[in-house]
Amino acid sequence: MRKSRWIGVGLTVSALVISGCSAGPAGTNVAQDTKAPLELWTRTTPGGAGEQATKRLAEAFEKATGFKVQVTAIFDDFETKLAQRAAQRDLPDIVMNDVTQVGTLKSQGLVREVDQGKIKHASELTEQALKSNQTPDGKLYGLPYSAQASALLIRKDWREKLGKSVPQSWAELADLAKAFTTGDPDGNGKNDTAGLNATLSTKRGYASWYFSNFLWAGGGDFITEAGGGKYKPSMSTPESVAAVQYFRDLGCKDNAIQPGSVTMPTPATNETFEAGKAGMYVVGPYLLPRFDKSLGKDKYEVVPMPKGAKNADVLAEGLSIFMMAGSPNQAGQDAFGDFAISAEGQKIGMEGESAFIVQLPVNKNVDITQVRSDPRWKTYAEIYAKSGHYAPSIPNWTPVRQDTADTVSALIADCKLDTKAELSKLDTKLTATLQQQGISAS
Repeated sequence: MRKSRWIGVGLTVSALVISGCSAGPAGTNVAQDTKAPLELWTRTTPGGAGEQATKRLAEAFEKATGFKVQVTAIFDDFETKLAQRAAQRDLPDIVMNDVTQVGTLKSQGLVREVDQGKIKHASELTEQALKSNQTPDGKLYGLPYSAQASALLIRKDWREKLGKSVPQSWAELADLAKAFTTGDPDGNGKNDTAGLNATLSTKRGYASWYFSNFLWAGGGDFITEAGGGKYKPSMSTPESVAAVQYFRDLGCKDNAIQPGSVTMPTPATNETFEAGKAGMYVVGPYLLPRFDKSLGKDKYEVVPMPKGAKNADVLAEGLSIFMMAGSPNQAGQDAFGDFAISAEGQKIGMEGESAFIVQLPVNKNVDITQVRSDPRWKTYAEIYAKSGHYAPSIPNWTPVRQDTADTVSALIADCKLDTKAELSKLDTKLTATLQQQGISAS
């Protein structure tokens, strides 16, 4: 283990509370050494394609700048292991993780603010990606290096066999889901297919993550900004209730959601789709290489989600570079972030058929069609630009996502529950969460 670099760490049950040893911003009073190697953690499967791509980017960075980088891939219990390192007062220098961690990491004092004056390529970032890394005070605590949005994957062979069109509305989506469920689209003579593949496990808030693609399109929201950085819960509004009811009817009324969905995290849901047990899946572009191999590129199509009651908004996500507090090599941190978001770094991150870490580029000067000829990637890029909807950067998004996931999953699991009543209970929980974070409008 490296020498402890900073002090003032307290670890509580609910969160890490970290303060520097002086009144300055987190991590700004540590003795600097530009020759110190950078320890980089990335949330991906060890030995997998993501780790390979991260190492490729790190090697290119080292060659271009001379800074040394040590890459560590961690997937299981990533946040727990990061907390352990924080308790040991020895954080990695750089963390590459979901953009939704911005608020949490900032409120815990684990990251330092990004000095855009030292990131020369920051001006090349798309406004959409840049804003996703800002906290409500307008400050930047992460650098986006990859973006993505959800699209609708449809078993094209099934759809054509049943004589159905690509759905353009929620009504048509429900109709196609029912047809895939009851019409024996795989032709095996058995009632063993589902219309919609859904990740509705409560683990890591998966149900909330998946359902957001329907909630926002229906005009609903988890929480709504009320001005001045304050929020109010919104899951029991008429728009949110209607969106939940529509989605719930797919499972409870039409039986069109795959069996066992409420216990399935993404790995199991992915397997269900590629095993030919479900006909539609709302998901990001990262699974294209996998499904091309397991299903066959000709078996399914990628299309925008149909418009809901309000619009066609879908979940936009991203991966960010976090410059962790206490680093003895802040110049190296800045240089790595700058390289990763540059046109060169973005193109390196997009290389390969499967071993890539940049889904959609965040640099305005990178045209995805010039890097990937597959038109499906352009479809995803257009969806992101037009309909991508990020979760808000509140101090801690995790409890909002988790409480919502618990309720959505329960409503699908138990069809006897009253939708409005359960969502009203959820809003009570969300109010308490917002109050705890000091951002409640009430």
